[in-house]
Amino acid sequence: MDLGIRGRRALVCAASKGLGRGCAEALAAAGVDLTINARGAEALAATAQAIRTAHGVSVTEVAADITDPDGRARALAAAGEVDILVTNAGGPPPGMWHDWSRDDFIAALDANMLTPIALMQALLPGMMERGWGRVVNITSGSVKAPIPQLGLSNTARTGLTGFVAGTARQVAGRGVTINNLLPGIHATDRADALDGAVVKAEGITLDEARARRAATIPAGRYGTPAEFGAACAFLCSQHAGFVVGQNLLLDGGAINATL
Repeated sequence: MDLGIRGRRALVCAASKGLGRGCAEALAAAGVDLTINARGAEALAATAQAIRTAHGVSVTEVAADITDPDGRARALAAAGEVDILVTNAGGPPPGMWHDWSRDDFIAALDANMLTPIALMQALLPGMMERGWGRVVNITSGSVKAPIPQLGLSNTARTGLTGFVAGTARQVAGRGVTINNLLPGIHATDRADALDGAVVKAEGITLDEARARRAATIPAGRYGTPAEFGAACAFLCSQHAGFVVGQNLLLDGGAINATL
C-alpha cells in the first residue's frame, strides 16, 4: 500500500533503537525524510546511516535528551517544518507504590507526559496552518490495564492520554490527527529491563523469565519493532485522516478486554 506520505518530514524521538527505530524505519520506507533523536550519539549515528543506506531518505540526527528543554529545542530547530511527530521516551523504573518520592513522580511526568505535550504545543500550530499533520505518541498498554509494578508509568502515560483525548478533537478540523500507540511487550531493551527485574527478584534465568512472560500472551511471543513501526506508519499515512484521538493496543492479545 502506498501510504501517500513520500516527501513529508518527520521528527521521531528516541529513535536509535527499539520501538522508536521501528517507527523511523517504517516511515523512511514510505519515503519520509527524518529528524531522529536519542541520547546516545554513537547508536544514533549508526541508525541514521543504516536508514539512509536502506531507504535513500534524508536523515538528520540530533543527539540530545528530548526531556531536557535545551535538548528539545535543538531537536525542534533541526527538524524545521514537521509534518509528522512521533513522541517516545524510555519508561520509568518499576517498583512499589511506597518506594516513590515526589521527585520520582515529577521525573516520570516530565519524561512521559510533559515532554510529548511540549512537543505537540511546539509543532501543532505549524501543522494546522499547513492543513495537514500527524502525531503518534508511543505510550503503553498500561493506560488500558494498569501494571502494578509500573505505577510511575501508569500515572504519567494516563495523564498524556487525557491530554490527547481533548486536544485531538480540537485540531482534527484542520487536517491534523493525534493518536496513541499502546505497546505491550516487544523485543526491546525495555523488555530486557523488565525481565531482568524478574530474574533478580525470583532467581530464575533470563530465558525462563522471557518464556514465562511469553506464555501470558495469546500470540505466544513478544512483538517486534518492525511490526510496531508498520502500525505507526499507517497512523501517519494519508489513509488515517479519520482516525482521531484513538488508543491502538499492540500487545498480542495480552490484555483481555472487549473494548
